[in-house]
Amino acid sequence: MTATTFLLQRQPSPLGEMLIVTDEQDRLRALDWFDHEDSLRQLLRRQNPRLDLTLRDSTQDSTATLALRAYFGGRLDAIDHLDIATGGTDFQRQVWTALRTIPCGSTMSYRTLAERIGRPKAVRAVGLANGANPISIVVPCHRVIGANHTLTGYGGGLPRKAWLLAHEGAQTAGEQASLWDTP
Repeated sequence: MTATTFLLQRQPSPLGEMLIVTDEQDRLRALDWFDHEDSLRQLLRRQNPRLDLTLRDSTQDSTATLALRAYFGGRLDAIDHLDIATGGTDFQRQVWTALRTIPCGSTMSYRTLAERIGRPKAVRAVGLANGANPISIVVPCHRVIGANHTLTGYGGGLPRKAWLLAHEGAQTAGEQASLWDTP
């Protein structure tokens, strides 16, 4: 096992305190909310089983922290090119990579996401991978919705998902359906 230290920074946001985890190369490893800290720690251990992982509190702003401040301040594209590193399976990483291609202000159904990665019958597996995403907002799992255009599960809670979509200017149920599924 390789001894590794990740840095944990706590950052206020309009949705509550964020937990931002970066590695020594300043790559974003995880992002979650203060009320999900235990699950964040478990997820990091589960997705990085070959690492003897230590989380150390940090007060020094990471690149991710600065970008997230800008995102919440209205510069929505500030998070688009953050350097990330994730654990997880090959399939999960494939789904997470595809999530980053959903444009800000758009949403996509789980089925469309499964089709996009060339696995049209893997809708449920795509949903599970989406739910295991360790880097919310930056890997925008909040942009994935149900086939009937409803807001479905979000680890941070549906009110946060709705807020993020509104912040990004995404159409809501009952508005232009053409924006719900990105071709």
